[in-house]
Amino acid sequence: MKTIVVTRPAGQARQLIEMLQTSLDQEGALNAGQTSELNILSLPLLTIIPKGEEFNGEQGDPLADYIATQLQDTDLAIFVSPNAIECTMRLLGRAWQDFSKQIIPIGVMGGSSKLALEHHGIGHEVTPTQILLPKSHQQWDSEGLWETLQALDWDWSKCKVIIFKGEGGRDWLADTLKSAGAQVEAISVYARVPLSLESPAWQPVWEMNFAQSLWLLTSSEAVRYLGKVAQEQPQANLLSASAICPHQKIGEAAKAIGFGKVFICEPGDDALIKAAQVWVSLN
Repeated sequence: MKTIVVTRPAGQARQLIEMLQTSLDQEGALNAGQTSELNILSLPLLTIIPKGEEFNGEQGDPLADYIATQLQDTDLAIFVSPNAIECTMRLLGRAWQDFSKQIIPIGVMGGSSKLALEHHGIGHEVTPTQILLPKSHQQWDSEGLWETLQALDWDWSKCKVIIFKGEGGRDWLADTLKSAGAQVEAISVYARVPLSLESPAWQPVWEMNFAQSLWLLTSSEAVRYLGKVAQEQPQANLLSASAICPHQKIGEAAKAIGFGKVFICEPGDDALIKAAQVWVSLN
């Protein structure tokens, strides 16, 4: 039986699985009455845990209050992911333009983050918040955003930038902005917790035919964790499995942990689904 493994956090995975199943049915990738020939599994390799009410472990210094104070004189806010947006907005609980006398422009790295902002009404205000993102899908990453920011021709030595992120992750953009002279404040608004080895979500994965499996991999950190787990599982034959990744860096991580076939698609759920449809039709 063919199996598609969706490795996103549970909430995000649910939406993608529903879209994927609907699309496969509508496109005729599965013949009528043969839906049992394809199994879609959710394996949330990482769980997103929003930060609590303490900042850096300091009692009496709520993170939401700290963020609100920092935003008062910020020139640019950057959200590294939709998770960063959702966790920050949940903490703040107010409209974005309420935090500063000047409208703070926002930088994001891809279309999913732009949609997350729009979900909170950002960019659709009476005087819209400026949302900056790389124009090309192929550049939906830190490097692409930096290229977009450079085109603004700002004097970075006079700019304060806040980067909302998860614990860990790449520091390339923060370091680049600092090198350009900007004052940079990186604030972690969530943590990523690896899926417990005791979770029942692993069982159907170990029982499936890896040679007939397609993995949708959307996080380099999640891929590296999968690699560590797979090393301890003799039935985890990644060399016979296929993977679809929406970014070259994720694809490189997938190859590094042993995936035999790695396909790169454009960022975004639509591209992931189209690539999965091709795999289903050819395998």
